[in-house]
Amino acid sequence: MADLTLSRSQLLLLAGTANRPLAEEMAQHLGQPLCAVTIRRFADGEIFVKIDENVRGRDVFIIQPTNPPAENYLELLLLIDAARRASAARITAVLPYFGYARQDRKDQPRVAISAKLMANLITHAGADRVLGMDFHSHQVQGFFDIPVDHLYGAPVFVSHFRQKQLHDPVVVAPDVGSAKMARGFAKRLNASLAIIDKRRPSANVAEVVNVVGEVAAKDCLIPDDMIDTAGTITEAAAALKRLGARKNYAFASLPRESIVREGSVIAGNVCGETATVDVSQAGGGR
Repeated sequence: MADLTLSRSQLLLLAGTANRPLAEEMAQHLGQPLCAVTIRRFADGEIFVKIDENVRGRDVFIIQPTNPPAENYLELLLLIDAARRASAARITAVLPYFGYARQDRKDQPRVAISAKLMANLITHAGADRVLGMDFHSHQVQGFFDIPVDHLYGAPVFVSHFRQKQLHDPVVVAPDVGSAKMARGFAKRLNASLAIIDKRRPSANVAEVVNVVGEVAAKDCLIPDDMIDTAGTITEAAAALKRLGARKNYAFASLPRESIVREGSVIAGNVCGETATVDVSQAGGGR
């Protein structure tokens, strides 16, 4: 017990301004208050960061999603640098959302690999470890030259749907790249599997070409890691409805805030309902 008390005393939680309510909820779960931090803007918009407590020798966790705007990334980098210069024993960047992860390979000439660039920035700023959730692609873990703890939201979603009275469920992968993830959900929910054959005429525009698998008279579950415009989800749901699907349930770990807040097309055309689930029980494996 003495070791546990010592470990708790060494723990220090910091948070930027990207999602303060999430950081506060995480701190509440841990029974640990957030460290006092001053973050303000200069007149020209530059960010000033100061940690208002002693972090020397502490195990520091910096909670900061890195979704746009890009200032969220700058806040994270400045917080890491401030903690490193204040002699923190270890610095862990906690990234509920790892931004700029979609460009994870050079799939056409003269494009950036933004995921690798962001991983380099976090590493060189002074982070010793990264804790992330549902990266857009698993190979992103290899972009970091420091240890990465990759958590999955799958256990939470599986628990949620096991409580529903689903009729002959089928998990529908929204594209070929999501087939492995969908197969994992299907196995845990004792459901069948279908795959959407999707094309992208341009960025953020999805076009469903075909549906591989039986979906007629079944409850369809459409998993995804992130929802941006909801174009993929709505196109998939419309195709499933045309093929006689009984109900469609769409779910994602990283939906854009406005999509959830407004209900957008998800509530009206896909599910008929929206719900958020507690991810505090997210696990480290599928």
